[in-house]
Amino acid sequence: MSDAYAQRLASFRKAHEFFVGIDSDGCVFDTMEIKHKECFIPNIIKHFGLQAVSKFAREAAEFVNLYSIWRGVNRFPALTRTLNLLEEHPAVRERGVTIPRLNALRQWLTTEPKPANPSLEAAARAARNGPAEELRAVLAWSVAVNDSIRDMVRGVPPFPHVRECLEAAAPQADIVVVSATPTAALEQEWAEHSIACYAAVIAGQEMGTKADHLRIAAGGKYPPQNVLMIGDAPGDLKAARANGFLFFPVNPGSEAESWDRFRREGLERFLAGRYAGAYEADRIKEFEALLPDAPPWSR
Repeated sequence: MSDAYAQRLASFRKAHEFFVGIDSDGCVFDTMEIKHKECFIPNIIKHFGLQAVSKFAREAAEFVNLYSIWRGVNRFPALTRTLNLLEEHPAVRERGVTIPRLNALRQWLTTEPKPANPSLEAAARAARNGPAEELRAVLAWSVAVNDSIRDMVRGVPPFPHVRECLEAAAPQADIVVVSATPTAALEQEWAEHSIACYAAVIAGQEMGTKADHLRIAAGGKYPPQNVLMIGDAPGDLKAARANGFLFFPVNPGSEAESWDRFRREGLERFLAGRYAGAYEADRIKEFEALLPDAPPWSR
């Protein structure tokens, strides 16, 4: 965790009786598709030599990052998951193409609780020979992804009804951005669309995991029933539950409708203490049904 970034989260002070954590990519902004399809995936194909199976690499990466239970996972474990699925893909096996294993990356992920470019760079410096070369290659991919995002992703506004929800929640709840995206990118996006003013803190991957963000910002400061995480991925739900907090899903493919529902009924229920129970359970059941764990080619 970056000390400078971590200090921002650690110094957060409660100002209201309620707390709302909000994911950004795919939740507030309709950026998941463009970031993965135009930035992450082309760089995966380029940096890991997957040109011969580019169609299937795209299928695997899109399934992992957009259309499965792994949606929204940190980019580094998402990369290894993508390579796993690609290696198992029947069409890839038929072609006899060797998929890189990235064993040094996998080993690093078993010991690094907060994977991000700074910690990966440090690991690459400390490694020797083949593992060092591999980690530098992964870092080059990750840096290239960030460069592509800066070059490609702009002018993508928040989903409909997001701004109204922020305006309605801000007078009664402390709002913190809880995301696995690099903090600088989050700050740029929230400032570009004039909604950064609603967030007390914008927390990205350098500040730890989403569960860390919620624990540091809200743990012990609010009654659990007064803390709500809004997200579009199973990891957001997991982060909320790890801290004993409530969860409101923004359903992939129905984001505007989800925010409209939050505006019309979810926020009022949360502030009135009527969110937990059957209402939350129904929202989560609907959400989980949208994200399978097996890709179409294995069913």
